[in-house]
Amino acid sequence: MTFKKPVSHQPVTKRPSITSSPHFVYVLIAPLFLILLAYVLFPLYQTFVQSIQMEGNLTLKNYGRFFSLEHTANLEALWTSVYISVLSVVTCAIVGVTMAFLLERYEFPGRKALTVLAMVPMALPPLVGVLSFTFLYGESGIIPRTLKLWFEMDHVPFSLKGVWGVLMVHTFTMYTYFYMTASAAIKGLDPSLEEAAASLGAGRLYIWRRIILPMLTPAIVASSLLVFMIAMASYTAPLIFGIDRTMTMQIYLSRTNGNLDMAATQSTLLSIVSILFLIIMRWYQGLRNYQNLSKGVSVHRTEVKSAWGKYTAMFLSTIGVVILLLPILVLILISFSTDGTWTTQILPPEYTFSHYVELFTDSKTWRPIANSFKMSFVATVGNVIFGVAAAYAIVRLKFKGKTLLDVFIMLPWALPGTVVGINLITAFSTPSAYSFGQVLVGTFWILPLAYFVRHLPLVFRSTSATLMQMDPSIEEAARNLGASWWYSFRRIVFPLSLSGILAGTLLAFVTGIGEFVSSILLFTSRTAPISVEIFQRMYAFEFGTACAYGVLQIILIIIVLFISKKLTGDKAGTAV
Repeated sequence: MTFKKPVSHQPVTKRPSITSSPHFVYVLIAPLFLILLAYVLFPLYQTFVQSIQMEGNLTLKNYGRFFSLEHTANLEALWTSVYISVLSVVTCAIVGVTMAFLLERYEFPGRKALTVLAMVPMALPPLVGVLSFTFLYGESGIIPRTLKLWFEMDHVPFSLKGVWGVLMVHTFTMYTYFYMTASAAIKGLDPSLEEAAASLGAGRLYIWRRIILPMLTPAIVASSLLVFMIAMASYTAPLIFGIDRTMTMQIYLSRTNGNLDMAATQSTLLSIVSILFLIIMRWYQGLRNYQNLSKGVSVHRTEVKSAWGKYTAMFLSTIGVVILLLPILVLILISFSTDGTWTTQILPPEYTFSHYVELFTDSKTWRPIANSFKMSFVATVGNVIFGVAAAYAIVRLKFKGKTLLDVFIMLPWALPGTVVGINLITAFSTPSAYSFGQVLVGTFWILPLAYFVRHLPLVFRSTSATLMQMDPSIEEAARNLGASWWYSFRRIVFPLSLSGILAGTLLAFVTGIGEFVSSILLFTSRTAPISVEIFQRMYAFEFGTACAYGVLQIILIIIVLFISKKLTGDKAGTAV
């Protein structure tokens, strides 16, 4: 007879979580506060101090002059900027969310190609993007002139100008913010919620209004903040389409005329308006809980089976993308035009390949391209590290000052690029502890620093929207089974939020390559990025060469998009 040794059932000791330490959260957020203090708050504080000074004395006379009813230029500029920004949010949301829903929820021939092409407009450099719309829809643009010739009119039937021209440019260049964040959110929606509502008799419109849109609220709020702040800082579009008074133009005029105190006042008020919009959107987002309680269930695309449905969906999607890509197609056309030959004709009369030959044969032409990629890459690496850490801390952890940290992160996006550039010049034209005792102005590092500060909200907001949709009980379950905080973050949180992280990373990288307003203030002859090179060519009326640079930039961005698509994979399946 054999006897088995009794087995001792001892309770499993739960591995202590690093987040259980009361000091962990402050270890995580301390570097974030330090970075924001050094490169956001300190320059912003200097600007505010200058706004309340006049001839060396502290005073509020600058603000009194701003709100004076005798000189209403500043008040008109403030109202115009807010008006255009709010309308830009609405139009970009309609276009971006609609395209995201169409391309992510339905499977049809050509969908994958259209998914990538729909993101191409974000590769347009700001200055070239506005000019391409002028070439296409302006009073002397290709389409108005063509219609005038076909119908033998005395005047062009329409032309882009004023507020509507700015809105069209903003919509066609900023809808990608809504498209990318909404696409990432749609991938995480559980189709069983819609099926349950449909089985209870709910119609498609009711399901869309009460289920789909509320679940997309975090992504919509994140995109609304970005578009609102970009539109508030817009400079080129209002200038080209004849809007004389916006806040950014008033700031530029004040600084150009040497009225630095008023420029600082205008910059401070512009920041206050954007912060108020941020607070309102955060309040609206906090009214309800938008977490998806499903465990690892993602959306399945509905396959369009009928031949009529397939061709209709493919036709409508193609038409939509072609309309959105028209400015880029015009850019490609003009890139082959001979410089100085296109004057009053509908299309450029002479074409040449010499612009592209020079790009590939002259080593000097590669310097701006290499500069843009290196500086944007360095800045994006910092954006990912600090943006993901900040998003995780604000969404998942509890600590005092959470709202303050959120506001501080979004502050750089509320500032025009001109103000950010001037602030960095003021702060780092002399050695300081924040620059490790070095003068950064005139060096390679000042531009990556500007890109990092400006684009940190992109990664932060996109990651936050994804984390808010993720049920925290998934991470808690892993901890209860003995996983460490780092293991659960690396194997659960990071993979599930990867789509949002990559969306923000891609936006930050592409925006860094096309950054113009702050670059024009900070570049040197050896660190000039591609956006500045395009500006210089346009200023010299070398439209063909400038557009060739722009087309090359678009091609490089498309390569990045395809690589990103391959890395993330096409995780959504197809439902029968």
